[in-house]
Amino acid sequence: MAEKKLSIEEMAVFCKKKGLVFPSGEIYGGLSGFFDFGPNCVEIRNNIKKEWWKFHVQEREDIVGIDGSIITNPRVWEASGHVKNFTDVYVKCKKCKKPNKIDKSEIGKVRCECGGEYEVIGDLNLMFKTNIGPVEGSTAYLRPETAQLIFANFKLVAESSRLKLPFGIAQVGKAFRNEISPRDFLFRCREFEQMEIEYFVHPENSKKCPFIKDALKHEMNILSAEMQKKEKNPQKMTVEQALKKKIIGTEWLAYWLVTEYNWFISLGATPDNFRIRQHLKDELAHYSSDCWDLEYNFPFGWKELEGIADRSDFDLKQHINHSKKDLSIFDQETNKKIVPYVAAEPSLGVERSFLVFMFDAYNDDKKRGNIVLKLDPKIAPIKAGIFPLIGKPELEKLAKEIHANLKKYFNVSYDRSGSIGRRYARADETGTPCCITVDFDSLKDKSVTIRDRDTTKQVRIKIDKLRDILRKLIDGEIKFINI
Repeated sequence: MAEKKLSIEEMAVFCKKKGLVFPSGEIYGGLSGFFDFGPNCVEIRNNIKKEWWKFHVQEREDIVGIDGSIITNPRVWEASGHVKNFTDVYVKCKKCKKPNKIDKSEIGKVRCECGGEYEVIGDLNLMFKTNIGPVEGSTAYLRPETAQLIFANFKLVAESSRLKLPFGIAQVGKAFRNEISPRDFLFRCREFEQMEIEYFVHPENSKKCPFIKDALKHEMNILSAEMQKKEKNPQKMTVEQALKKKIIGTEWLAYWLVTEYNWFISLGATPDNFRIRQHLKDELAHYSSDCWDLEYNFPFGWKELEGIADRSDFDLKQHINHSKKDLSIFDQETNKKIVPYVAAEPSLGVERSFLVFMFDAYNDDKKRGNIVLKLDPKIAPIKAGIFPLIGKPELEKLAKEIHANLKKYFNVSYDRSGSIGRRYARADETGTPCCITVDFDSLKDKSVTIRDRDTTKQVRIKIDKLRDILRKLIDGEIKFINI
């Protein structure tokens, strides 16, 4: 019998119970769409961001990063079109009176969860307004996306970093959207964190990607706009087939869809829980000529995990027109100034990434009688737990020495409370990959027992080998079975 899939409500309960995520300001009743993160969740989120940055920026020669301000000159948002166009359709149920938002394509087609029809109230701009300085009337906005300061700072970054096309500029940071109806725990929040890249290419090379070769044989479940119109199911095909059939319009979009999928799989996500879906024409943002979502099979259905949009040269030209500043760059091959083309914008939320890794890691182990959170060691909040077998001073002394040495290099914990079985269970529930137990033999042979979270297998290793073995396990250089 297949194991029942955890609901989003059950995940929220688990996260609160384990001190991972809780409503912001809960002692005052909380605030819809805002959450606070506990110690272990902070570690997981930081590890997700660290791995994203390493994969997308540090391990590549063609991408650099910036960190833009949350509040900037409001003219940025006028130029980008957000002041005028960044809206959702605000609806209210005629039956239960519950407010909600829907896409324009859903008007007249979808109903409230109670079965009632929606009444369209109008469009609502999603940007949060604030006031700058002591005088009322100096309006600014909390940024609704991290992309725009990449565009506004484009020429400064390109010239100072001596970048040549094609290249990308990445940013990780907070964004804010005044959602009409935040819901599904962390899936739709009013404050969230983005990991985003704008990838710039020569306008004459907007469809051809020099890196596409490695992606061509990759198979994906694909749901194109045409398939959706004809109410067809997704089709599994290779990227090469999708490009030949012109289902995916450009090699750049195909390359980045595969790249982003591979990043999730490299950190332990389940391949069968992913597919790609093309936006329908009336779904497209005002800046996008084509957009695909990397979707994940959440408990409440297939939903967007990451958007990858073709933004063309819309944003740079908008800022050129509004600022009257030259944001073009000199192309040495043609000896001309050009305005680069954004062939792809991979845009991902930290919170949704967290949910993906949590759902795919969550395992209710009936044999053990506890939850085992099978997080990849790279994103696990605590890399190892160090336990004295029992509360004897000589065992505690050695265990604390090991803990003091390892914590210089890894986030490790020390636990002496309860039976060794109870401590193993606590470590399993926090996703700790390894438990290191100090026993009476350790005092004689200078060895400890190291236990694997996923298999519960145990081996003895020398204390002076711990640091190197732990590093190799975390980095994936060795498997526990090979110790």
